[in-house]
Amino acid sequence: MKAYTEMDKEELRSELAALKMEFETYERMDLHLDMSRGKPCREQLDLSMGMMDVLNSQVDLSCDDGTDCRNYGVLDGIAEAKQLIGDMMENNPDNIIIYGNSSLNVMYDTVSRAMTHGIMGNTPWCKLDKVKFLCPSPGYDRHFAITEYFGIEMIPVPMSETGPDMDMVEELVSKDDSIKGIWCVPKYSNPQGYSYSDETVYRFAHLKPKAPDFRIFWDNAYGIHHLYDHDQDYIPEILMECKKAGNPDMVYKFASTSKITFPGSGIASLATSLNNLEDIKKQLKNQTIGHDKVNQLRHVRFFGDIAGMVAHMRKHASVIRPKFEAVESIFEKNLAGLGIGEWTHPMGGYFISFETMDGCAKKTVHLAMKAGVKMTEAGATWPYHDDPKDSNIRVAPTYPPLEDLKVAAELFTLCVRIVSVEKLLGIE
Repeated sequence: MKAYTEMDKEELRSELAALKMEFETYERMDLHLDMSRGKPCREQLDLSMGMMDVLNSQVDLSCDDGTDCRNYGVLDGIAEAKQLIGDMMENNPDNIIIYGNSSLNVMYDTVSRAMTHGIMGNTPWCKLDKVKFLCPSPGYDRHFAITEYFGIEMIPVPMSETGPDMDMVEELVSKDDSIKGIWCVPKYSNPQGYSYSDETVYRFAHLKPKAPDFRIFWDNAYGIHHLYDHDQDYIPEILMECKKAGNPDMVYKFASTSKITFPGSGIASLATSLNNLEDIKKQLKNQTIGHDKVNQLRHVRFFGDIAGMVAHMRKHASVIRPKFEAVESIFEKNLAGLGIGEWTHPMGGYFISFETMDGCAKKTVHLAMKAGVKMTEAGATWPYHDDPKDSNIRVAPTYPPLEDLKVAAELFTLCVRIVSVEKLLGIE
């Protein structure tokens, strides 16, 4: 089909009339489809049901070192869980704390402690005139919600296929000691599915921040969430790179099993330097005596080791890979060559990032909602929900059943076309 940007007004008006007739057909279908969040579908959750059978009233709930998982204690997590998660995160178990079910909760607590008590003896952030965070954008809305909640000023940093604009990052952190951190999703990023290049990781490790308490908040949420067996992204391990660069304390690295087992009942973790761990444990001991060791043991008994976890993730990929491929196929069929949208082609993670023509994202999401497809709010992938171009939409293919997803993707592309034609015609 001819690109919309090359059509004259008459052709555009004719196209719009046809598109609106098609849209009315969808409206009559009374759809109720949800593509708003990156949630595992029922089939994915079913993959972990065996976890419910590995522990019962007859089994020994003791660890190899004799720890009784039913009782108090073990602030940083049982040794077996630290080994399993250490292998998942590519970190030494000695550098890991195992928490409860939510890595987001760990990130929130980490920011909160920095606000009230400071990091490694530095001034608590709440006593400073200004605290800022760098926010690669588009990015993860829940990261931005944490810093906004604490009144931290957020500075958007452009993202590319290789990661954040490191020229900008290096310049800002080297000159401004009120910049205390940066949010990162380094592998299969939310929402684009980008993975940082080796050079980007090395440049992060060699940052020279003016603030001694600057920390990289490295959210490795999708570290083993590949869609394909043989075409996978790999990135250098950030803690090791920072150590080699003489910056061993600069990173907090987060992960969880939330999209590996049960999102509501997984285990979360933080990997960081021994100095940071000592600082965190001094504060953490006043918050808890220890997290859910029975759940930690349940995960260890279910997977056995990292090989068991990797095999499990292949099953996840077999469920969601057809969904990603279906969405991308429908986007290609309905939008390629029209000049009105671009989208990413991730090799892992949970999202596809879609870029509309400037000024079209909010209207597209609203139109899709009108016809019964719920999507992430346009602008959510930017700090303060302020997408300067009003162009980014996060597409979440994992949750709906495949046939429902195909309908939703068809409708979404229809909405993109309608809103784009209206923009080209100057229709508000």
